[in-house]
Amino acid sequence: MKSPFIAAALQFQVELAEVDRNAKRAFGLIADAARSGARLCVLPEMWSSGFANDRLATLSGSTPELLYDLRKLAEAHGMVIAGSLPERVGRAVYNTMYVINKNGVITGQYRKAHLFSPSGEHKAFRAGSSAAVIHTDRGVVGPLICYDLRFPELARKYYLEGATLLCVSAQWPAARKAHWDALLTARAIENQLFVIAANAVGTSGEFTFPGGSAIVSPLGERLAEGANEEAVVTASIDPAEVDKFRRRIPCLEDRNERAYRKSRQKR
Repeated sequence: MKSPFIAAALQFQVELAEVDRNAKRAFGLIADAARSGARLCVLPEMWSSGFANDRLATLSGSTPELLYDLRKLAEAHGMVIAGSLPERVGRAVYNTMYVINKNGVITGQYRKAHLFSPSGEHKAFRAGSSAAVIHTDRGVVGPLICYDLRFPELARKYYLEGATLLCVSAQWPAARKAHWDALLTARAIENQLFVIAANAVGTSGEFTFPGGSAIVSPLGERLAEGANEEAVVTASIDPAEVDKFRRRIPCLEDRNERAYRKSRQKR
């Protein structure tokens, strides 16, 4: 059984196309989190560049170097680090969450499957076509990126694959903050696991972001929550609570898959 540990959600203003400034801010907050004892850190969505969509092909060129730096930080602090960055593959760009283990090894990555069409994400990015849990020294991670929160079937897939944590990188706008709060709680309760969610703050492009990064328990309790300013949001997580609650209310064993099959329409 894994021991309790401190998790951190890092929230800050992601400046459009300002990779160096964003990286300096992110690395400083990671160091702050490490000083507070954090052993898992989640960064916001597209934290290096923001949604500078017309320059993504160029900006994604900084991702390999940033990953190298993150790997060194993860190893130095004995910390799991997760966050999304632009990934270029040929002529396509993906919004990709990388999960780095405490030994500095990238133990998994996930390309955002659900692109937010109202803001044109589907025109700037290619959607990912696969998703799987990622095993780390702090638990089995289910990776989610922002809009993914609105698709419970993805979180449920991770639950069925043994996830104990959902790590969420987001730039969720202030106009829909109530949805962010409700969906984080719902994903935690229905899948009986911890949620560590990092959101942006301030203004980036045409959007304003409210922060509200949160760490939510399998019971749906807010263990920690950020306000609307730069912050390291931390809480202690006890992995034993996942098994304990799943034994108390055995949703996995009580699932009735026959009832979920698509009904045949009568003619």
